[in-house]
Amino acid sequence: MIIYVKNMICLRCKIVVNNILAGFGVEAEDIMIGKIQLKENLSNYKLRQLDAALKETGLELIFDRDLLIAQKIKTIVSETIHFSNEPLLTKFSYYLSSKLNYSYAYLANVFKKTNGISIERYIILQKIEKVKAMLIAEDTALSEIAYQMNYSSVSHLSAQFKKVTGINASEYKLLRLDDYSSMPVKMAV
Repeated sequence: MIIYVKNMICLRCKIVVNNILAGFGVEAEDIMIGKIQLKENLSNYKLRQLDAALKETGLELIFDRDLLIAQKIKTIVSETIHFSNEPLLTKFSYYLSSKLNYSYAYLANVFKKTNGISIERYIILQKIEKVKAMLIAEDTALSEIAYQMNYSSVSHLSAQFKKVTGINASEYKLLRLDDYSSMPVKMAV
């Protein structure tokens, strides 16, 4: 049985899900970002219990088709930006359409309806999160980060970074915050 989990977009989420499953005595064949392959089928009652436990951690099972599509989009974006070492050689719109077998217009409408922001905005926010992590964790030049993150130039990355965070990338790198993920995000683009 395959079940899908909303907001499960990082490796820590996988650990949380694994612990919750173990608490219910449910074994998973594989836990992927946003998706779990269970060894057995679960009753509706057990699924609802699992859903309630997941909701306590900010996660939840997906039963709605549009939410499922939106979660698949988030998973693809997250895996591509945060976990792939290969740069995306095509536009995200083409990539998402080919991976999910829907037109990009349809995907964009579903995503906006279920998340309240556009796919493009979500991609920008994820890229900036990755850039923030690279600035803090690695001693990488901004020009190298711009190249790795597929920005057309350092100035494009810098402008987008400042628009999202409110400060420029050089200032952010100097901050060397203990918890860079708590950095406020300015929502206007």
